[in-house]
Amino acid sequence: MTEVHQLAEHLFRHESGKMLAVLTRLFGFPNYDTARDVVQDTLLAAMQHWKVHGIPDNPTGWLYATAKNKVLDRLRRERLHDELSVHLSHQLQSEQAMQQHIDQLFLEHEIEDSQLRMMFACCHPSLPPEAQITLILRTLCGLSIPEIAKAFLSNDEAINKRLYRVKDKIRSTPIDLEVPTGNELLPRLDAILKAIYLLFNEGYTSQSPDLLIRKDLCEEALRLGTLLYQHRYTALPKTAALLSLMYFQASRFEARQDEEGNIVLLAHQNRQKWHPQLIQQGIYYLDEASRGDEISSYHLEAAIASYHARAETFEKTNWQAITYLYRLLEQINPSSMVQFNKAIAIGFADGPQRGIDALLPLTSLAKNQYYQVALGDFYAQLSQKSTAKAHFEAAIQLTTSKAEWQLIWKKIEAL
Repeated sequence: MTEVHQLAEHLFRHESGKMLAVLTRLFGFPNYDTARDVVQDTLLAAMQHWKVHGIPDNPTGWLYATAKNKVLDRLRRERLHDELSVHLSHQLQSEQAMQQHIDQLFLEHEIEDSQLRMMFACCHPSLPPEAQITLILRTLCGLSIPEIAKAFLSNDEAINKRLYRVKDKIRSTPIDLEVPTGNELLPRLDAILKAIYLLFNEGYTSQSPDLLIRKDLCEEALRLGTLLYQHRYTALPKTAALLSLMYFQASRFEARQDEEGNIVLLAHQNRQKWHPQLIQQGIYYLDEASRGDEISSYHLEAAIASYHARAETFEKTNWQAITYLYRLLEQINPSSMVQFNKAIAIGFADGPQRGIDALLPLTSLAKNQYYQVALGDFYAQLSQKSTAKAHFEAAIQLTTSKAEWQLIWKKIEAL
């Protein structure tokens, strides 16, 4: 049963968004709740059937076949032709036509096309910007409400209300499942890229109590980013820049934890464990991102990541260049987290006191464990142990990650 639960969770992450995109294309975007019901019924059927009969040889194929059957049963039983996307309903007037069309939609290239259409539908200009990103994270990426709340520095209640409002808006607004062109493309693409960025971040520094890194989320972010870059309309420099950033970050996965699951900080990571092929992918997409006159926040973050990836040792890292890049990033994408990272870079470039001076004004981050740890580290370097301990103790109260808790406790013991 444990194996069934683990596989079901894995498939939910990787396949539910694909199935939802395909079925929403069938039922029409205003009826995506109908599609979601079919997906949930399919996953529930998998759990029940596999517990009794065992996991099939091709669990993904089993899911797709079950989803197709449930759609056909629903169409027959409830006569939902009126709910179908208007431009498809005339194609599905016979049993054979329905079967053939549904089979066609579940082909790999059609699944990818459906996901692209779904991403852009979620980012329709009639929907509020934050609601667009929330919808992508929930529907296509399978993030939970607490995960989305963490990504937005918000709370569960606010995210639930946002989703409720956006569902009402979708039901009353005609939204086509198409990849837009011209002036409509770029604003929607920006929202999609931000959603993928947040998805990767949740995987890279997970707030799950038992997992520091959730590779499944990072892999899904890379897959969606690659899907965008393979489309002629969205193969833009900023898309390549985001892919570059994610590949550079992913290259360090194996070095970020030791054999016991403890966190290994950047300064102490074994760089021989960094994945050279992923670094090369990061370099490739950074070169691709330079083919244009645009500089996005993803360009700058990828450039920062490249300095880390190319440094032979932590001590040889070009912190002055990284500080400069964070100052540029602050100009085009001002946020408390950019200021936080700039302060860290200043501390490494110019000394711990300068780092403290840059961190202390960022009072909005007082409830962030990374902020408290950074202050504790800099005070510890100045041998101000009691102040360092106070910040480490504050950080322990704020984290939900077991690995982070253990790391912070070791810092306190080291004092």
